Amino acid sequence: MLAAMPDSAPSPVSAGGASPRAGGDACPGTLRLHRADDGALARVRIPGGVLDPGRADALLVAAERFGDGELHLTSRGNVQLRGLGTECGGGLAALLTDAGLLPSAAHERARNIVASPLAGLDGSPSLAGWLAELDRLVCGSPAAAALSGRFLFALDAGGGDVDALGADVTLIAEGPDALLRIGAEDEVFRLPSSDAAPRAALRAAEAFLRAAHSTAATASQDSGASRGLAPQHSAAWRVKDLPDDVRTELVRSIGATAGPAVHRPRPRPRKAAAPAPGPVGATAAVSVDVPLGRLTPAQWRLLTETARRYGGELRLTPWRGIVVPGPFPRQEAAEALRALSGAGLITTADSPWTGVGACIGHPGCAKSLADVRAEAGAAVAAEAGAAVGRPGRLPVYWSGCERRCGHPHGEWIDVVATPDGHRISHVRGERREPPTTVRNDDPARLAAAVADARA
Repeated sequence: MLAAMPDSAPSPVSAGGASPRAGGDACPGTLRLHRADDGALARVRIPGGVLDPGRADALLVAAERFGDGELHLTSRGNVQLRGLGTECGGGLAALLTDAGLLPSAAHERARNIVASPLAGLDGSPSLAGWLAELDRLVCGSPAAAALSGRFLFALDAGGGDVDALGADVTLIAEGPDALLRIGAEDEVFRLPSSDAAPRAALRAAEAFLRAAHSTAATASQDSGASRGLAPQHSAAWRVKDLPDDVRTELVRSIGATAGPAVHRPRPRPRKAAAPAPGPVGATAAVSVDVPLGRLTPAQWRLLTETARRYGGELRLTPWRGIVVPGPFPRQEAAEALRALSGAGLITTADSPWTGVGACIGHPGCAKSLADVRAEAGAAVAAEAGAAVGRPGRLPVYWSGCERRCGHPHGEWIDVVATPDGHRISHVRGERREPPTTVRNDDPARLAAAVADARA
């Protein structure tokens, strides 16, 4: 069986570097399921991570009717359904369409949009207008249907949280203005008006597709083939995959029509800029993290009912957390957080689960060499009451193989299962420190080595 495809491209810190994009884009969606060892997998795109309670209810119905009942958050604020039956595709698509979660069959994998989850809640501007308009434009563009399932838009409220994720096209709010960033370039373009920002983002994505198609056609001619390849069959699924000269020309051509250039390096924070669990802006919202991004039906129902009672919205974050906007009366915010904590969600920064992540691992993935979720849990249990949850500790991500599906960005501790044990590395952006290797027969030493690395 095929393993679930990663939520992001293969890691640049993997041995041998990034893998070439030799075949077609195989990212899962809701209309094209992927098989894993625990059944079929569907990835439901949730632009900006924003769900109203009705759509949240529909996702739970889908998980319970067709899958294993759980909902899995991804590193792009999307939802994965696992353990699906192989014949459920039509029923799943109909359910999601009726709920408004599948507005365009042709674009369902192109709706990859992350947004600052605290926008409008912590003094930053709201991004609701940008989000709705960009999603509408993407779904209305025939060309955008060719975007790979890995191409990413980001809407940043000005604090740099999702700007740091290295999306392919990023819009940044700056007072009344809007800035446009292409890929990881340190140069941004000041757009003529904030209202023009979503259309500028779409035009940038369409320009990328033309560049990718041209690159693929050139490569095909150079190899002696008689036909050009479609963009999704080229090496360029994302802006960073373009050859350097093509990427430079793409940025130059977009800038020529977007607006004046401004030097503004992309944020490279030491740690992910995830919202801290707990109350937000006194009682404007509450924020929780989800252990290993995995939500039981009871947890999902509690979150949905909390949203229904207060702000009427859930915001799934790219760091596998959830923000429930308020406003909450002060006492009720504390009560909501106590209930969410009692359900097993992370509501304080000193939780031993804070910063701990893992891929699906064995037995869900055939490529995984270990049950990394169980190992991560055992390491947390071994260190509970010690220093695991102290502020300042680095995030840690457990991977069952070299693909590192869904790994974080920035600075983190990389734990990878190998045939003989686990390799522990300190990752800083594109760089990795020399690793430490711990054998499989020494779980206590593994937990201690991970704790030392995080400190």
